[in-house]
Amino acid sequence: MNSQQDRQVYLSVDEPFSGRILSDILGDDQGTSPEDWLLGIVQAALDVALEGTEAVQMSLVITDDETVHSLNAQFRGLDEVTDVLSFSAEHPGHWEGEAGPLSDSVETGDFDFVMPPGEHSPLGEVIVSYPQAQRQAEERGEPLEHELALLVVHGVLHLVGHDHLEPDETELMQAKERTALTKLNIKT
Repeated sequence: MNSQQDRQVYLSVDEPFSGRILSDILGDDQGTSPEDWLLGIVQAALDVALEGTEAVQMSLVITDDETVHSLNAQFRGLDEVTDVLSFSAEHPGHWEGEAGPLSDSVETGDFDFVMPPGEHSPLGEVIVSYPQAQRQAEERGEPLEHELALLVVHGVLHLVGHDHLEPDETELMQAKERTALTKLNIKT
């Protein structure tokens, strides 16, 4: 049973992006809040990304170019804006930059981190640049809603270890993206 109660999502939408999601994306659908819309995307992504009923927690941040640029430079060594960053708690990835995994610089011993009783396992954090999503949507001639949803789904898939460095990995990741977006009635 996949229950949304088994998944804790901590959401942070910087101003003015909550209002812009409301006006740019939701428009006349005043019955849906930007937060509910984003949480629906995360839940669809988690349904596709996770196998089984593992109780997990993650964070999603919708922010500006400057924040994403700074994080990209700090953690990946890339002095540029990107669309989405994913920081997985379990799966190493190219986000670690040239410095390598954080655990290389900190001796943690050979043990698993134990969560307090009743706490969900952490997946990590997805950070999306709203302005970059807007630019990409315009470049592709796609609705902003589609681009933002794709970036959130893409980021969540990175949290569970999916990547797109090799052609077969890319194909699998894109198939999972399409599956999640189809659940959201977004044509791919």
